[in-house]
Formats: sequence, structure tokens, C-alpha cells
Amino acid sequence: NLADAFYRRITSLPGDQAPVFMAHEGRHFVHVRHAGLYFVATTTPDASPFTLVEFLNRLVTLLRDFCGPLSEKNISLNFALIYELLDEMLDYGYVQTMAPEVLRNFIHTEPVATKPFSLLDLGSIGLVRTQGHPNAPPSPPRPAGMPKPCAPLHVVAFCVGKSELRGYGTAVRVDECAFHSSVKLDEFESGRVLKVTPSQGELTVMQYQLVDDIPSPLPFRLFPTVDQDPTGRLRLYLKLRCDLPPKSQALNVRLQLPVPKGVSSLAQELSSPEQTAELQPGTKSIHWNIPRCQGGSQLSALFKLEVPGLSRASLLELGPANLAFELPAHTCSGLHVRFV
Repeated sequence: NLADAFYRRITSLPGDQAPVFMAHEGRHFVHVRHAGLYFVATTTPDASPFTLVEFLNRLVTLLRDFCGPLSEKNISLNFALIYELLDEMLDYGYVQTMAPEVLRNFIHTEPVATKPFSLLDLGSIGLVRTQGHPNAPPSPPRPAGMPKPCAPLHVVAFCVGKSELRGYGTAVRVDECAFHSSVKLDEFESGRVLKVTPSQGELTVMQYQLVDDIPSPLPFRLFPTVDQDPTGRLRLYLKLRCDLPPKSQALNVRLQLPVPKGVSSLAQELSSPEQTAELQPGTKSIHWNIPRCQGGSQLSALFKLEVPGLSRASLLELGPANLAFELPAHTCSGLHVRFV
């Protein structure tokens, strides 16, 4: 059973993030994760992994378009519709079409809605994403039969790097961009306004990317200090500074620091009560968790490790540190949607 094989493989891996591409017993598994659900494709020959990832992401978009919000209950209720959708999209494993306007002509199963969802649910639109580049803000799904809206999308400043789209100053950096065919650019040069007349379903209004270094500074700086106390314990003093603007904040900040394999105990002193830290015996690393970090703030942690037989060779096992975080309403390019 391929589903059981994937489940056993994914649950046996350490850490929160499993690799997107995995090989197991002669099969290749490619998966993406949305709304806590895994969407998996399998293949035996060496197919293009990027093509499979693109297919899975488009499948997720189609499921949202045809079935509504993604959830385990919603997928269970609409399993017949999803099966019909896959049957029209694929022919013996080969993709035929993923255009929603084409698929609607062949899909006859009515969706089962768990609850009504709002067309103007800005949280689900994702106009400002926390991910890096390339970035593609989509438009919201629209119920069948509704007249096509025409909404002006105003974008602040633009594109240093293209002679025809020169930006205002250095705060915004976009090197390459492409617009959907339904976007009218009549007022783009004069007012940075995009007029969108979308078709049914989600569509990518704009795609852009950076090809050089990120113009904005990194959001965090880590200042570590390592020494020994009089009792021979290894002392690690970590100072984490958030260089975001004061009105911005980072969420779910997680720092992982490998330590010497001989560590037997850990004592800690954290700068605020909402922080947590623990020593993971399996990976021999310290996990420092910060739920929220305001821009311009500075946090610190002091760790005292008991390492029997501490030597210079043991110190070489320290690091490197790995920092993961979420930046809501923040883009590396400096590009923002002002209003819709």
C-alpha cells in the first residue's frame, strides 16, 4: 500500500519538516503540505521533480476552487468530486489539462460545502505572503455564475533592474516580473495600478523574482559567546537581535544549535518567561523556541552544559546554528499591496 509506505516513511524521519523528495523501495515520493494535509505523487521512473511539485500545487489550487477551504472533513465529503477531477486531469499518469474553465465543462458532481466561505476573506487570499521569492499573490476564488469583478490593485513602487520599470529609490527590488493575461497595465506606468478582470477560480496576478542578493537586511543577528565556568561546565551565551522595523514582528522563532555528543545535562536562563528551551537527546542539539519577537527587540539565553571529558575537539561539535521563523505581512523584495 503506497499510502501506508509513505506514512511509515514520513513518521520515521526526525524533525518537523520532511524532505519534499524521497525514495523508498524503488519508488519516488514527491509531496507538498497545505493546511496540515499531505498531497503526494509517486513515480517509478526518474520524472522531473519540479514538474510534480508544480502539478501538486496546481491540484491544491483546483481543490480549493472546486471544493472550498482545505480540510480533512471537506476532502472526505467531496471525495467523489475529487476522483472525477483527477480522472479528467490525468490519462494513465499523464497530465491532460489543469485549466479550471476547461474542467468545469466535464465535472458534473456538485460540491458538498461544510460551511459557507466568504469571497472577501482576506486571510485566505494571501495578498502578502511570508515566503521569499518568487512570489505570486493570487486572487480569491469566485462562485460560478457571479459576474466578473474589476478591481484595481495598487502596488507601491517598483522594479529596479528593468529599464522600462524603474523603481523609486532602493527600498523596492524586483528584477523580473510577469503578469496574467487578464491584467490591464494601462495605469501601471503612471500610478502603479493593476486592473484585474479574473476568470473563475484562483489565478496568479503577478509573478516576480530577485536574481541577486536580497536588498533588505537580514531580519535577525545572532551573537554567540562560548566559555567555561569555574566548575568546568561549558557556558553558551546567545544574544538574538531582531532587525525588523518596530511595527513588524516575527512569529514561531526556532533556533537549533548542535552541541557536543557527550553532553549529560543542561541548565538554562532565558530572558523572558514565554521562551522555552530543551536539550534533544536524539539529535544532541539545543532547541530554543520564541513564540513572538518584536522588531527592534533583543533576546538572550544562557545555557550551561555538563560535558564529561570536555576538550578542544568537543568544542568543534558546536554549531552551526539553524534559525527558522515566520514573518507575516513582510516580503524580502519590499513590494506591498496598498489596497484592493
